[in-house]
Amino acid sequence: MTLKEFSGAVAVVTGGASGIGKATAHALYTRGAHIVIADINEQALAAAAQELLASQEAGDRQVVAMGLDVTNEIQVQALMQHAAQVTGRIDLVVTSAGIGRGGPVDEFSGAEMQRLMDINFMGTYHAVRAALPFMRQQGSGQYVLISSVAGKLPPPQLSGYVASKWAVRGFSSALRAELFGSGIDVTTVYPAWVDTPMLQQEAGFNMNIEILLTPDMVAAEIVKAVQEGQADLTLAPNQDIAFALQLMKDDERKAEQLMGMAFHQQQQQANQASSEAR
Repeated sequence: MTLKEFSGAVAVVTGGASGIGKATAHALYTRGAHIVIADINEQALAAAAQELLASQEAGDRQVVAMGLDVTNEIQVQALMQHAAQVTGRIDLVVTSAGIGRGGPVDEFSGAEMQRLMDINFMGTYHAVRAALPFMRQQGSGQYVLISSVAGKLPPPQLSGYVASKWAVRGFSSALRAELFGSGIDVTTVYPAWVDTPMLQQEAGFNMNIEILLTPDMVAAEIVKAVQEGQADLTLAPNQDIAFALQLMKDDERKAEQLMGMAFHQQQQQANQASSEAR
């Protein structure tokens, strides 16, 4: 059942202290939703909650902030139970908690890969599963699961991040099929590179990446996608990325080869420039 209006709805946003999560929480709050934001960064979380409350008169809307490690299933269950106490419902869950890591796969440790999967994928899974009983009971609900264009493309030296985002994509597709006819919808979001703390701070991740979107731009598109019942929200405001996405649909092997060739050319140019500078 498509969520057309947000007034009075209860929205839970993980990763709500910054980036896409924070912007989406603000967009929903200004449209009348009760907001439950959760994040592992409790200091930034408290600041984000205060910003929401200060943005305009709250009226009868509530803002709840909870510290959360999305890899901890018990904590995520407690979050959803608390959210359901706001008005007795959970109408919308946005899973935007995530991290990025990059580097050659032969230098990428198993521990780093596991952490990516635990936060980016299992964090999503825990949120979906914990909210589902409440949505089933009320016969309606909406999930917004944040993947990435990396969940549709094979960029070199981002194998771990790509794996976690492809996992979100596959999970959301199967979930959408499983929940068919239940009144519960799933929107999967595939943004190109967004100006978030992940790109600015994560080690080995900002490798000549061109920032194309702001969190507010993504949040506005998420709101629209939810209201329109859109299953796939792909945001690729760049001709090269749009071309790569289409090529992946038409000829996956060719897309892999072209991305590999482009990467190796960049590596050769960088090595040559480094040699000339010595």
